[in-house]
Amino acid sequence: MDVLMLARIQFALTTVFHFFFVPVSVGLVFAVAVMQTLYVVKKQDVYKDMARFWGKIFLLSFAVGVVTGIIQEFQFGMNWSEYSRFVGDIFGAPLAVEALLAFFLESTFIGLWMFGWGKFSKGVHLACIWLVAVGSTLSAFWILAANSFMQQPGGYVIENGRAILNNFAYLFTNSHVWLQFPHMWFGALLTAGCLIGGLSALKLLRHKDTAFFKKSFNFSLALVIVGGILVSGFGHAQTQYLVSTQPMKFSAMEALYEDSDDPASLALVAGINEANQERTWDLSIPSLLSILAFNKASGSVDGMHTIEQQFIGQYGPGDYIPPVITLFWSFRIMTAGGAFLVLLGLIGLLLSKLKKLEKSKWYLYVSGLAIAFPFLLNTVGWLITELGRYPWTVYGLFTIEQSVSPNVSPGWVLFSLIAYVTIFAVLSVVFILLIKREWQKGPYHGLDDKTGSIDPYGEGAFTK
Repeated sequence: MDVLMLARIQFALTTVFHFFFVPVSVGLVFAVAVMQTLYVVKKQDVYKDMARFWGKIFLLSFAVGVVTGIIQEFQFGMNWSEYSRFVGDIFGAPLAVEALLAFFLESTFIGLWMFGWGKFSKGVHLACIWLVAVGSTLSAFWILAANSFMQQPGGYVIENGRAILNNFAYLFTNSHVWLQFPHMWFGALLTAGCLIGGLSALKLLRHKDTAFFKKSFNFSLALVIVGGILVSGFGHAQTQYLVSTQPMKFSAMEALYEDSDDPASLALVAGINEANQERTWDLSIPSLLSILAFNKASGSVDGMHTIEQQFIGQYGPGDYIPPVITLFWSFRIMTAGGAFLVLLGLIGLLLSKLKKLEKSKWYLYVSGLAIAFPFLLNTVGWLITELGRYPWTVYGLFTIEQSVSPNVSPGWVLFSLIAYVTIFAVLSVVFILLIKREWQKGPYHGLDDKTGSIDPYGEGAFTK
């Protein structure tokens, strides 16, 4: 493989691995902040114990996320120097704000929260975790602002072959970011809910610390249901947005090589021949694609061949059709998986209300397995976002082929790829083992009072 393909594989692997931990951190810190708020307001010790226990899981995900994020950034100088040269004056601005403002806020107060149990008043300590949550959210926003410029560039001028930012406000008023950011944030809530609910369900199967994990599971249901419904809503809005801003991506998600009928049918499943650029068969629902695209049961969608001819006239000769099979099935996995998780949450809510949760072993097993679902959905969602704008890194301005470093050998890229994969494999094993250890120890490990009535703010006492 040449440098371009190796560099793309390396960036894909590092980004997917990094994005395993970002939604966990963003969602978990918000969950922990709410748990601690409930403790301060309701004065029920179980919420304090929940904040402490799930806060440990958050800290592990935060630590691994920082390491993988640094590795990801290395590649802008290593493999994508031409991209960095072209758009660095723009891409660097939101990343600088993210590092200097959001990440510093997050990392400072995370330390104060970690070591502040029993040393600050309840209100001050609570403020620390909320500031961590705010910093985490701002960090995600500024990174997505940078990505949104790549999806829908604006507020720039081209000088000496480089994109120069002439309107900083565009970075946070870009309409793309206000669809992408809430979609990601509510997806993070869904991820955190599945993690808390799944780990709690597996504990309930073992009948360990039942009161604590039942409370945690019920808490997770709110994250799963609310997060799942809202991520779907913003996902729908984002999909409609693509019709006008990235029509090729939208048509590729439907494997529409030719213009659709009016009204347009949505294919639930289809056979796709990428070599011949055709959809060989499909099982479709009439009019549903028109409703999805235009909110009405009429309207035709342009096919990829039509859009490619428009692009050739606008940008010049080239291949503008993205990987159709990947986009088609990624979209269906994402939508079907999200609907399944919301349904799973609603079933859990019903079982909890009927007081049949602990007796429903099948449901607890499924909830445990569902821990993996949001990680899969986050990954395919990222694939749609990034692969769908092929062949561009900056949509309509700069291609992938133009972005790669010119003087890097395939051998060095392959070496760094192997090194990164090795590091990620080790980090994955360590992360899983550490979470397993905390899960096995449970929320009251090392405490004399097994009822959870110990108050870290000085009203009780620790022995260990």
